Amino acid sequence: MSFNVNLVRKEFPVLDQKINKNDLVYFDNAATTQKPKSVINRINDYYSFENSNIHRGAHYLSQKATEAYEAARVKTQKFLNAKHSHEIVFTRGTTDAINLVASSFSKKYLKKNDEVIISSMEHHSNIVPWQIACEDTGAKLMVVPMNNNGELIIEEYQKIISEKTKIVAITHVSNSLGTINPVKEIIRIAHKNDIPVLIDGAQSAPHLKIDVQDIDCDFFCMSAHKMYGPMGTGVLYGKEEWLEKIPPYQGGGEMIKEVSFDKTTYNELPYKFEAGTPNVAGVLGFEAAINFIDQTGIENIANHENMLLDYAIKELKNFSNIKFIGLAKDRASLVSFVFDNIHPYDVGTILDKLGIALRTGHHCAQPVMDFFNIPGTVRASFSVYNTIDEIDVFINALHKTREMLA
Repeated sequence: MSFNVNLVRKEFPVLDQKINKNDLVYFDNAATTQKPKSVINRINDYYSFENSNIHRGAHYLSQKATEAYEAARVKTQKFLNAKHSHEIVFTRGTTDAINLVASSFSKKYLKKNDEVIISSMEHHSNIVPWQIACEDTGAKLMVVPMNNNGELIIEEYQKIISEKTKIVAITHVSNSLGTINPVKEIIRIAHKNDIPVLIDGAQSAPHLKIDVQDIDCDFFCMSAHKMYGPMGTGVLYGKEEWLEKIPPYQGGGEMIKEVSFDKTTYNELPYKFEAGTPNVAGVLGFEAAINFIDQTGIENIANHENMLLDYAIKELKNFSNIKFIGLAKDRASLVSFVFDNIHPYDVGTILDKLGIALRTGHHCAQPVMDFFNIPGTVRASFSVYNTIDEIDVFINALHKTREMLA
């Protein structure tokens, strides 16, 4: 499949604008990606011509919306290579999906002195829900350490795992370092001890081919808005056996079969976990985003982004006072760094004046910043529509910024 970045860019209206009289350079893709016309148009078409609640109406619009919503579920199943479409639960995003598992799993499977394993490079969204679960049950949070390159120390993980471990929850790709973790190995070790594994795929699903049957995870979480889709929409993949065993996360309409004041019986999968009126427009927009990824080709996306990453690192190495944060051998398309004696926020502020959008700070990964003893980093994260020319603009802007702040 051929790839032409200039043709791709034409699909993203937001890129065709100026910021402070400079062409926009958008390098904050790890926070959220921009949206192609196909996604914007799909959401608009739903509200213009199909708007109706799903699963609950006998009329034409309700049936049409229901069919479209369930077709999006099948599309997501195929995208992840899940075994069944009912293993796909639509959520508000990765954070919501992790909270669902942490809450539901802990109700039934966590007790005092049990242990939950996470890693030292987790986003707050994969720390705080498990802290809450441990506080509620008396379980203990165990943390897999990393080395100075920002790579997990698998030998330490093997030492931590024990008969007390009830679940492992690990990020696939670090949002602050770009590290791609060896999730198949992590899962293999856990399963050898009959321990389920949740994978935070917020940063991997936009960049890597995901096959949940191949990696054999028990849960996988992702967000539409990091995959060219709308905000407020995400997915929890869960193996059928686990989704059947854990209790519902929320109560309300749709997740029930029968309700009386004496007893409620819960709905079948996946509706057991989809209480209330869903974000139908968001799910249909997400389906359009998956179509965009499929049509562009995930291999093309990965190859293009890796080329951008390699070029950016090569150019950044020309700065004498730069320090890279995260030097993993296996990494996704983002680079985090700091300048000696220059606060990351000051760098980001000046770059913004020059039309460059990127992220500075702790990136919702404060333990990572504490490990490296820094307040935060400058993070440039690349996507399918970014170009070498934009990186050149970025590098020139960094030279100006350093001169101004030196």
